[in-house]
Amino acid sequence: MSVVEQYRELAAEGLLRARVTALWLYGELDGPSTFDNFRAGLATVDGPGPDPRRLNFRGVKIFADGIPPMRSAYTHHCYADGSHAHLLVGGADDPEREENFTRMVRTAHEAGLQVGVHATGDRAIELMLDAVERARGERDVDLGHYVIHGDLVNAAQLKRMARLGVGLSAQAGIAVRTAGVVDAALGAGSSDAAWPLQEALDAGIPLCLTSDAPVLPPDWRKEIAAADQWMGPAEDVRQRMETLLRCYTVHPAQQDGAASWKGTLAPGMAADLCVLSADPFAVTPAELPEVEVDLTVLDGQIVFERRPGMIA
Repeated sequence: MSVVEQYRELAAEGLLRARVTALWLYGELDGPSTFDNFRAGLATVDGPGPDPRRLNFRGVKIFADGIPPMRSAYTHHCYADGSHAHLLVGGADDPEREENFTRMVRTAHEAGLQVGVHATGDRAIELMLDAVERARGERDVDLGHYVIHGDLVNAAQLKRMARLGVGLSAQAGIAVRTAGVVDAALGAGSSDAAWPLQEALDAGIPLCLTSDAPVLPPDWRKEIAAADQWMGPAEDVRQRMETLLRCYTVHPAQQDGAASWKGTLAPGMAADLCVLSADPFAVTPAELPEVEVDLTVLDGQIVFERRPGMIA
């Protein structure tokens, strides 16, 4: 049984204890794809299932490149050892690979599907934005496309992302742990401008913080602490906490195209929440990982309670 079938079976039986939004992948995990396989895959896309609020297949994922520490991020400049990377898209040379990647994005956009692009290098990100701009020039609809990772995104690209409605899904925990390796791969000081989380927020981009699980454990408390560490000291600690909490609530709901019914606690919104052992605004982000989750509620139903024998 495929992973998709397992998710659908759990959803049909009412056993999913979290809301799941997924992207289809027509290529190798962390690996290459071809335009022909991608186009053939799009022809097989079916509906989201009986309850799209619980399980939804919103679009497609494309691996544009790898990661800076492995010298596989697609960048405009060479690595410290003189090497350079290629796109993870089939083609005889860089121009053909770039054209095939652009065709993938445009084809998915035309089909009305959200596109999440694994892009860490500045050249990969720029190519993705070029493709989205072309796609929106042909069919001007905001489908919530977004960059996954965006390690080496630059200021000009952040402005374009905001203008084009392109979001960013970033991993502060990876930034904290790999900055030294990135400097070794790209040159000393390269990590100083990488993962510009505050700049993304200042540009008005809906920033989602994630763990990239299983790369890091999917603990939102730790990722908020890592983001705070990466962004540096805050003038207003409470405001920083509120901003980072939105990166795990409001912004992900927007990325899912579901901001009208989830992501905030308000009348008429989905009753999805967790109860903490301490007020998150009474602690610093660095202290948040020590705060226990006492209760988790999904759609008004308790799915976790921190007492022996009380896990639903």
